[in-house]
Amino acid sequence: MTKIIRTVKEWKQLRKSKGLVEKRIGFVPTMGALHKGHASLIKKCVSENDVSVVSIFVNPTQFNQTEDFERYPKTLEDDLKLLEKLKVDFLFFPDYEEIYKDNFRYRIFENELSKILCGAFRLGHFEGVLTVVFKLLNIIQPDRAYFGEKDYQQYKLIEGMCKAFFFDVEIIPLSTVREADGLAMSSRNILLAKEERIYAANFPRLLMSEKSTEEIEKELNSLGFKVDYITELNGRRFGAVHIGNVRLIDNVKL
Repeated sequence: MTKIIRTVKEWKQLRKSKGLVEKRIGFVPTMGALHKGHASLIKKCVSENDVSVVSIFVNPTQFNQTEDFERYPKTLEDDLKLLEKLKVDFLFFPDYEEIYKDNFRYRIFENELSKILCGAFRLGHFEGVLTVVFKLLNIIQPDRAYFGEKDYQQYKLIEGMCKAFFFDVEIIPLSTVREADGLAMSSRNILLAKEERIYAANFPRLLMSEKSTEEIEKELNSLGFKVDYITELNGRRFGAVHIGNVRLIDNVKL
């Protein structure tokens, strides 16, 4: 049975206990609304470690707009069922006050990769992401932590942060998990209307095509998407688009 931990103090006491102190601990940080992409990370975590920990915390500091934060899907009952099914040992489920006792006075910045791609369109987003992941890794003290390549920019920033601050943790990326029509699994997909969800499959289809970035952006615009960017960097093609009120990101290896 998955044990729920709500406070830093409770987890730190457990972490130092005889039952855990010599165990290899794997960690999957999430914002909940768990899907098959999360499940792939969790399965890998459970299989490779003695103890598995998943966190659910919808982090307000990484949202640019309050309404976007408020609309973020919350499916805790279903999430707990999935964690039980996958035999996760611990769920770390803190509230805002537990994570941000300083009320976000202290923050983690990165001055290069965080300024491009999504960082250019979501000012302060990665500041919130890096700060909360820094806190979570410092709390959980895992041996391994798992991240999906759908959020590739985020994964590389977290990997770089851990190296820069000498975290004793192995950051492990897993390939993007996709729906049958190619759309990358995302908690935000729940927010798409039925017609929008069908229409969304054009995004990965074009991103994976042989067309140039300019041709892809032009076609997406003609289909009615609002395009933030389609660009290539370090052997990958990245894209971010809006369908109605929902922002989708994706990337593919060239």
